[in-house]
Amino acid sequence: MLKRSILSFSILFTTSLLFANNAVPSEPQQTGKIQQQEIDLNKFQNEEVLKMAVAELSKNVPQKIDQYTTLVDVTKKDLTLIYVYEINTGAKSDDAVRNEDHARMRQAVTKGTCQSSKRFLESGISLSYLYNSAKSKEILFQIDVSRKDCPQLGH
Repeated sequence: MLKRSILSFSILFTTSLLFANNAVPSEPQQTGKIQQQEIDLNKFQNEEVLKMAVAELSKNVPQKIDQYTTLVDVTKKDLTLIYVYEINTGAKSDDAVRNEDHARMRQAVTKGTCQSSKRFLESGISLSYLYNSAKSKEILFQIDVSRKDCPQLGH
């Protein structure tokens, strides 16, 4: 369902761009207006795609990811898709998790996101992963990934 919806928006976006690109500006001033319209259309489309993604992904929460991690919420802010997780840290303190696991997690999450979320990233949508302690409910760390974090996508 989500794939079909994203495909529908992609087709709509491509069609809209074709019509916008076929418009021949009569003055240099209109070129700027057309470019701004394309930017506005792209932002609107990305916001709609994010709304749909949040609605679809939220249907599956809470969702156990592994023995330590549970996806508890999916939301958006501006053009960022936000996944909120709770981590059962066991005997480890929140500070120990922050100090020992954050760098390793950042590397793994960034690499995975660059591979699995190329379409979001290429279209200007960023992803954010917020990890909270299941025990204390305190924020352990947040990992933000945008196109610039993925060298294979270019800037």
